[in-house]
Amino acid sequence: MKPRLVPFVAAPQPMQAFVDFSTAMAKEGVEPSLAELVKVRASQINHCAFCLHMHTREALAQGESELRLTMLAAWEESPLYSDRERAALAWTEALTRLPETGAPEAVYAQLQAQFTPEEQVKLTMLIGIINAWNRFGVGFHAVHPVPHAAKAAA
Repeated sequence: MKPRLVPFVAAPQPMQAFVDFSTAMAKEGVEPSLAELVKVRASQINHCAFCLHMHTREALAQGESELRLTMLAAWEESPLYSDRERAALAWTEALTRLPETGAPEAVYAQLQAQFTPEEQVKLTMLIGIINAWNRFGVGFHAVHPVPHAAKAAA
């Protein structure tokens, strides 16, 4: 895949403002381990290879297990996730697939049971931010770093 454009070159000021906003929200948001699970799950749904590469690496660096990251695409079928993580992942899926789901009451009730109103807002902001980053990555064909040895045969 060939990149279409580099947003940071095309529009450096708004992109830096978005980085600053994203960074500020990360400092005030939900716990980092949960935030990375949410970012990876949204990126899986949106097929954003660049963000998947970044956030799986960040999750691993924070101590997340390879098994939990591998099973994340099937989190509903796995006993590896806490009730809080399940609520966050269900909310992530509902908002990432908003036109299809409409953010159902049952998913919101699950969220309410695990998160304070302030945390609900912060989690929703996180989901919105990663979905926006996914749109930059997918829309402009951002290519994740690839070690030379891992490149596909021509």
